[in-house]
Amino acid sequence: MNNAVLAFEDGSVFRGKAFGAKKTAVGEVVFNTSMMGYEELLSSPSNYMNILTMTFVEVGCYGINEEDVESDSAKVSGLVVAQDCEVPSNWRCKMSLNDYLVKHGVPAISGIDTRAITRKLRDKGAMKACISTEDISDADAIERAKQWQGFEGVDYVKDVSCKEAYRAEDKFAIKPFELGGVHIDSRERKTPLRKCVAIDFGANRSLLAGLAYNGFDVMIVPANTSAEEIEKLAPECVFLTDGAGDATALTYAHETVATLAKKYPTFAVGLGMQVLAYAFGGKAIKLPFGHHGGNHPVKNLAEDKVKITSQNNAFAVDAKSLEGSEMEITEVNHTDGSVAGIKHKSLNAWGVQYYPEVALLDKFYASL
Repeated sequence: MNNAVLAFEDGSVFRGKAFGAKKTAVGEVVFNTSMMGYEELLSSPSNYMNILTMTFVEVGCYGINEEDVESDSAKVSGLVVAQDCEVPSNWRCKMSLNDYLVKHGVPAISGIDTRAITRKLRDKGAMKACISTEDISDADAIERAKQWQGFEGVDYVKDVSCKEAYRAEDKFAIKPFELGGVHIDSRERKTPLRKCVAIDFGANRSLLAGLAYNGFDVMIVPANTSAEEIEKLAPECVFLTDGAGDATALTYAHETVATLAKKYPTFAVGLGMQVLAYAFGGKAIKLPFGHHGGNHPVKNLAEDKVKITSQNNAFAVDAKSLEGSEMEITEVNHTDGSVAGIKHKSLNAWGVQYYPEVALLDKFYASL
């Protein structure tokens, strides 16, 4: 029964089976090429206001355990899948995908051609859309999609950043990843700990926990925290986290980062890298359909080497905006040539657009 609707701003409509919450929502449709990890994707603040379309055929097979989630709630506006698994099977499973979506108020649709949606976005670019599991007409859904304000120039960080400062150790278990009955080799936590202030633009929990495990005593502060307040915390370094939306709207953060980067070593990831670019004269631009998934090749220009990265961004630093600025490009996306890494020409301030592996956290630690 086609009792759910996904309607795009261009007037195209997909009908399918409703599951998840009984709700109508709007957002930007993005496709994600990951074969697993839907728990992390649904809860990642970087996906805030996204209608997440999974390209993998069936989603929900291993259910939800809420130990692997990236925040305390689902952050997507909606979920689109070709097929949803109604009976999950995994020894860590605590609830089904459907139950999780109901719990967090996320509408979902299945039984539609996600390949067609992916090709549509690749050909025409990211689009606003409305997803509904309620009884609304196609025309109503299309109109709601058109009326949504979109991402460009809008500050969504205020909705996903923490409201009060906290230490990573007070909220996360700072230990190696482990599963009962499974032996996983891992090194011990790096010491001595270096005092780091992380400015939260909507960070994934795993990134903050990884930063702490790799030698940092991390204090996480809200995105609108002033430079003066951060300096009172006496950090040895500053970390700019990943997050949601358009860095253009974060003028308060541009000024703060410009001040801090001149005094403290600064490392930035994802949206944080775009904020770092703005702090020193750069700009960000909207990508046609963004980078969402775990198979994006990135080339290091100095080393002339390519590595495969995990990314989740709709915007990127504008290469032209860095011409004549204090920043230079260090890495590029090997698929579309967009900026994937930058550094300051004289300060210890640099960033990457992708989620960093341990080696990059080690590099930041070693630079202090």
